[in-house]
Amino acid sequence: MLVSKKEIDVRYAETDQMGVVYHANYLVWMEVGRTDLIRRLGFNYAEMERDGILSPVTDVQVSYKKPLRYGDTAVVHTWIEHYDGLRVIYGYEILTPNGEIAITATSSHVCVKKENFRPISIRRLYPTWHQAYEKAKKQSIAE
Repeated sequence: MLVSKKEIDVRYAETDQMGVVYHANYLVWMEVGRTDLIRRLGFNYAEMERDGILSPVTDVQVSYKKPLRYGDTAVVHTWIEHYDGLRVIYGYEILTPNGEIAITATSSHVCVKKENFRPISIRRLYPTWHQAYEKAKKQSIAE
C-alpha cells in the first residue's frame, strides 16, 4: 500500500493548558495527510469540489497514545485502509519525534453531490481516481 508521510511542526497555538497538543488538532493534521496522499496519487480535491462533488467525513475514530508538545515535529502517515468504489476509509498514524505512536486513527468518507448530498460512485464518475485508489491500497511500497 502507498503511505504518505508528512512532517508537521507543532506550534504553540496547537497546545492546551497542559502543554500538549489539543486533541482536535490531530483531525486537522489528518486532513493534511489525506490531502497529501491524494496529491501524491496525482489528484486535487479542490478540482473535485469545483465539479460540485464534496467528500464529507462520516466517521472518525482516534486512539491517543503519547502526547506531542510545542516544538516537536509530528510525522503523519496516511494510507487507504479500505476502498469499495463508493466509500473510502483512510488510516493514520501520527508519530512523535522519536518514532513512537502518538495516535492511531481512521476517517470514513463518501463523495456526494454538493446540491443535494446524494452519494456518487467514485468508480463511475472518476474512473482514474478509482483505479489509483485500487492500486494504492494494494501497493507494497512506502515513502
